[in-house]
Amino acid sequence: MSPKVTRRRFLAGGAAAGVAVAARSLRAAPAVIVKGEARPTIVGSWNALKFTNGGPRTAIVEAFERLTRGDDVLDALIAGVNIVELDPEDDSVGYGGLPNADGVVQLDASCMHGAKRRAGAVAALEGVRTPSLVARAVMDSTDNHLLAGRGAQDFARRMGFKIEDDLNTEHSRRLWLEWKRRTDPDHYPDPASRAVAGERARREMIAAGLVNAETVWGTIHLHGISARGEIACVTTTSGLEWKIPGRTGDSPILGAGSYVDNAVGAAGSTGRGEANLYNVSSFFIVEQMRQGRHPKDAAIEALTRIRANTVEKRLLNHRGLPNFQLKFYALDRQGRHAGVAMYGGPDVNYAVATGDGAKLLPMEAFLSGSAAD
Repeated sequence: MSPKVTRRRFLAGGAAAGVAVAARSLRAAPAVIVKGEARPTIVGSWNALKFTNGGPRTAIVEAFERLTRGDDVLDALIAGVNIVELDPEDDSVGYGGLPNADGVVQLDASCMHGAKRRAGAVAALEGVRTPSLVARAVMDSTDNHLLAGRGAQDFARRMGFKIEDDLNTEHSRRLWLEWKRRTDPDHYPDPASRAVAGERARREMIAAGLVNAETVWGTIHLHGISARGEIACVTTTSGLEWKIPGRTGDSPILGAGSYVDNAVGAAGSTGRGEANLYNVSSFFIVEQMRQGRHPKDAAIEALTRIRANTVEKRLLNHRGLPNFQLKFYALDRQGRHAGVAMYGGPDVNYAVATGDGAKLLPMEAFLSGSAAD
């Protein structure tokens, strides 16, 4: 005779069966296990908590206020970085960003919406102060991800953006002229000599206090998670200062400069874009978090790969280590976050905004010393 099935025994049996099914599912497809939604959190580069363009709020504070009042997460992030894009005091982003070798400001930007599984980007865009908004328009109004150069500008014009002849400020133009003076403006030497001269001038200007070493590969990055559990990111930059015209770094490239998977988290980068591109690091960090790694550990693993893959002598310092800075920002769906840099220091920080306020936190250093050692 079968034992009497009580309500308690029925529920216990159902729960056991559910656990068994869940266990089989996890074995089949490892993933991040989420217990509830994270509280609203925004993570980004240090300049997100510095520049205000004469207004009352920094980029990350503006973005967080919009996020907590119910704005779409990507809308909030882009509104934040617009403050820095428009601020001429930051010479690494948008208006007043340091120009290319011909003295022309060319801007890159990308954005990605995790819940919508959509992204947009622009590269080598001239004449528009807010490339992040053009990237958003590419995402919303086309079936493409990336538009570049003249095509990106023509698209921006058709979408109603104001096109300006020159995005230089007096400050950015003066620094470009100083760079040209130091690199021999009368003729073009062979490529190797020109590269050496350009890098020497860059380091001289850093040593003279004309250029901030932390903004040589100037960029602002923000990513965040809303109360609804929606994750997004945005990156915008004027790129490597005095770059070869048309040079595009990692910022507008999905999986390199930034990446989002709404079921896992987000990652982004500032620093030497080529090193990041060769290793598709933001995608790699998100995939590491998918396997359950903490954001800090995932970013350290990415830098471990970059160090191993940096073999050209010109990219190594006297210690045989990378002679460049590279920073990663990572946030998982549970709200855990990290900032990890190739090299640390007292001024190597990242910005975080939560319900407890906005603050700068020191970045974890992957290697000791500095890139110049």
